[in-house]
Parts: sequence; C-alpha cells; structure tokens
Amino acid sequence: MPFDPKSHVSELLTAALSSVAPEHASTAILLERPKQASHGDFASNLALQLAKTLRANPREIAQRLVRELAVSPWVDKAEVAGAGFINFYLAAAAKSQVVAEILSLGDEYGKGRLGNGKKLQVEFVSANPTGPLHVGHGRGAAYGASLATLLAWAGYAVSREYYVNDAGRQMDILGLSTWLRYLALFGEQVPFPANAYQGDYVIDMARQIRAAHADRYLHPAAAVLACVPPPEPDPEAHLDGLIKAAKDLLGEDWAYIHQHALTEQMADCRADLEDFGVHFDMWFSERSLFDTGMVAKAMERLEHNGHIYLQNGAKWFRSTSFGDEKDRVVQRDNGLYTYFASDIAYHLNKFERGFDQLVDIWGADHHGYIQRVRGALQALGCDDSRLNVVLVQFVSLWHGSEKVSMSTRGGQYVTLRELRGEVGNDACRFFYMLRKADQALDFDLDLAKSQSNDNPVYYVQYAHARVCSVLASPQGAAFLAQRTADVAMPASVDLASLSGEREMALCARLAAFPEVVEAAARDYAPHAIAFYLRELAAEFHSYYNAERILVDDLAQRTARLALAAALRQVLRNGFTILGVSAPESM
Repeated sequence: MPFDPKSHVSELLTAALSSVAPEHASTAILLERPKQASHGDFASNLALQLAKTLRANPREIAQRLVRELAVSPWVDKAEVAGAGFINFYLAAAAKSQVVAEILSLGDEYGKGRLGNGKKLQVEFVSANPTGPLHVGHGRGAAYGASLATLLAWAGYAVSREYYVNDAGRQMDILGLSTWLRYLALFGEQVPFPANAYQGDYVIDMARQIRAAHADRYLHPAAAVLACVPPPEPDPEAHLDGLIKAAKDLLGEDWAYIHQHALTEQMADCRADLEDFGVHFDMWFSERSLFDTGMVAKAMERLEHNGHIYLQNGAKWFRSTSFGDEKDRVVQRDNGLYTYFASDIAYHLNKFERGFDQLVDIWGADHHGYIQRVRGALQALGCDDSRLNVVLVQFVSLWHGSEKVSMSTRGGQYVTLRELRGEVGNDACRFFYMLRKADQALDFDLDLAKSQSNDNPVYYVQYAHARVCSVLASPQGAAFLAQRTADVAMPASVDLASLSGEREMALCARLAAFPEVVEAAARDYAPHAIAFYLRELAAEFHSYYNAERILVDDLAQRTARLALAAALRQVLRNGFTILGVSAPESM
C-alpha cells in the first residue's frame, strides 16, 4: 500500500498523546493543510482541544506533545505556532511519495468513502418540457451532473433523476399554443395570447402535425372563439378559457396534440442534455403519480394525520404549522390537485424507494418552496433532514457589454444548444462551475472563446496538453512503455530526485486532491474542483516555465516524468468530475 504522510503524522501525534495524556489517547486527531506553505504541510489543533480538560495552557501542551514526537525520516520538523497549533513540515521524500500513490491508483485516485455506499438521489434540471433548454437550465444541468459525479467519487451510490412535469397547466398551455399555430397554418386566425408559448419551435410542431394528419384537427376560428368569452382583464383566465375550448372541441383528439408537444420537447431536451454530457438514470413522470394513485395516497395520509382542512370547497394543507408563511391548497374546489400536491407525492415516492439521502437542485426562484415541502414531509412522518435542497442562482449572458434578456413563453432567450454551439461543451461545463451555485453568474462569451491564460478552461486544458507533449516525447514514451497493469511506477524511478521547491509545491498540491474531493462532496460544492484545477495548472505552468523535465540526468529525468504522469492523471480525474474533456494537444 502506498505511503500516506497524513496517516503517518497522525500516528506520530497519537503516540505522543499517549505519553503526554494517556487517559485521552483516544482523542480524534484532526489534521488540516495550512493555507500558507510557510506554516508547514499539516497543522493540528490538538493542544487547543485538550486545554480545558487538562487545565493547562495550550501552547504548553503543544510543546510537550512536540517533545514526545518520535523521530521520523518522513518529518523534517514540528513547531508550535500561534495559540497552540502544531505545524508539521514533511521531508521531501515523504512529499514525493504521492507520485507513487497516484500512479498506483490511476483513475481511482481521489475516490473516498465519505458516503460509505449510502443510496443518494440527485434530482436536477427537471425543467418543464415546454420549450428548448436555455442557458439558465444549462447551469443547473452542469452543476447537477458534476455534483452527482462528485458524490459518487466520495463513495455514495448515486442515482441521477429528471422529474418530468408532463401533467398540469403548463403542458396544457403548450398544447394550446401548438394547436392555435396549427389552425393558423390553415388561415384560421385565433388571436394568439401574449402569455402563450411564442417560440418558433411551436410553429415547427404545428407543421409536423399538419404534415402527418392534414386537417384532421382543424376547427374554424369562429367555433373556437364562440366557446370563449371576450378577452378578460385577467390574461391567465382568458388563457384557461382557450384551453377549455380546445379540449371541448377536440374531444379525444386533444390527447394527441398534448402528447405530440410533450414527446417532441422531451426528445429535444434529452438529446440536448446527452450532447452536453449530462445523463440520467431515471426520467420520472409526474403523470405516473396520478395514474398509480400516489397523489391520492399522499393526500389521504396527510388528511388522516390531521393536516388537511376544507375551506370554500378546496382542501388545504396546514403548512403554517411547519413554518410556512401561509397554508397551501392541495386540491381545488373543482377536484383537481395542485402542483404542490403532486410534489408532495413525488417526495413521498422518493422516500419509499429507499434513498438514504435526497438532493433537490432547484432554481433560486423556488426559495419559498423549501419550507412547505419540508413541512409536508414532516406531516407525512418522513425524516425531512434526509432532504437537502440546493438553489442555483440565475445566469446572465454577456456578449461584450450587451446583456441578453430571456423569456421562455416570449421565445426570447438563448438556448443551451446555441451557447454550446458558440463556445463548446467544455467551456460551458467549466464556466458554469466558476461560481458557487448560490451566487449569480455572469457568463462572459468572449472570454469563454478566447485562447489565452485569462480563459480558465483553456488555461487548465493547456496544462494537460503540455504534460501530454512531454510524455509523447521519445524519453516520455520510453518511460510510459515500462508501465504495465502490474507495474504502475517503473523500478527505475527514484523519487528522491524530486526535491526542488516547485516540485515539492506540485507534490503537495497533488496530495491535496482526495481531501478537496471529500470537502467538496460534503459541502455540495463541485466548484471547488474547478478552483483546485486552476491552482494545480498554475503550479505546473510555473514549474514548466522554470525547469526542464527532459534533463540529461537519467534519475532526475525519470523522476520528473513520473511527476508529469501523476499530474496528468490528477488533471484527468478532476476533468472527469466536471464533465470536461482532456485534450492531448491544443
């Protein structure tokens, strides 16, 4: 098994603690990497932890611990700092051992056991299938996909899910919009509502229906308008009137219009996401919750538990009892369930599928929805602490000094497909990770397309390409040829030849990768991987510009080639988490 410097330091400190305070020998040893290299490779606050119990000054305790530390060839020195921290400075030989570990583990380097095999579901994107995905959806897709991969790396059994809103009013609006455009193709002009879906894709679907079924679904505009009162002051009420007219006139044929629009938009959504490198294990249908009686079951349980009351013919959930600002309707006076009712049933279904943890990724505009969903779960008798909701803030797309506005129904937005076509998948995936999910993101198109060190994805990928060019040299190829499935690091490699300041900095950065992965997974923060890759690339570019890798000295050259191969591996592992490619030349 590869040497682990962190475990070694922990063992040294545990042994010292057994000597200084044997009754506290079982105290957990916490080691962190100092932010400043001058503070050593690891730091421990053990003395501060014990100060109150031992009734002693933490600096004095730290000094006693340092005196009791066994001499180790892997540790150069240990110093007491600040209020009582102990800083450990590793020997060069200890730092360079990470190269052997990386080459031994390969694609597995960085994977951990934080999740311990627990079943975890990540539900993300889940955009209404009412039109093409836009750049805002793209951020949720990139974040969700990266987070799911990150959590899998941390040891969770991850299931990726898309909740398809294939029932309800928004799909009815899309069906109506498509049908009105279909009528217009035959010259039957019904005034098109401003709050219907305006995009060209709606006209395309109308043309598909005409091409496949000619005038089968044609009705005179006068017949439509006769079923609808004159436009009301409330545009939404007028829209509902048009939907009812369409359903009444079309009868059973309405199902075809509705299903055609749904099928086309879901097919487009799936293709767009697949091309973006975003894959799902489950596409869960909202409609299935009604077909299987799951919604009715959830509402009956809430009612049985005393959390539903009747008012003005509608059924209300007492969400104020769980911290919500007001109670919520779950079933209208016409018998139809609300969106909230199906959302309650969906989350109950998730619990019944046996997931240990749930992660919902929602848009920032759903902030007020969190408490009512948690309240419903509590009312159902579920442990709502197993639900974690991450809010993804909005994206502003900039081209120069121009900001592009977006409106889904108005059809004025930049689609994810258009963005990917302009800057490429890699730039999209990486740029979406340049801010925390809960921070608004300004997406700079010009920067994303530039081939300069200011472009973070170019900068990091260029580091990988540089490493690949070194390893593709005759000397690099000869080194790699010695590696086999059984021999990760050739016997000819003497890591003691790695001792320079920049080499040690690179080794320290490489050694931090597993800890970065675990911390990022714990915080649901895949952006930390992007930040880490930028820092690693900066370390390498600095090293590459200052030192020669292919030196004449054979021992030093093979050691540096091993370091380069380890660096390439870690870059690739980080790219894998973020869904970014690893080009070998640029």
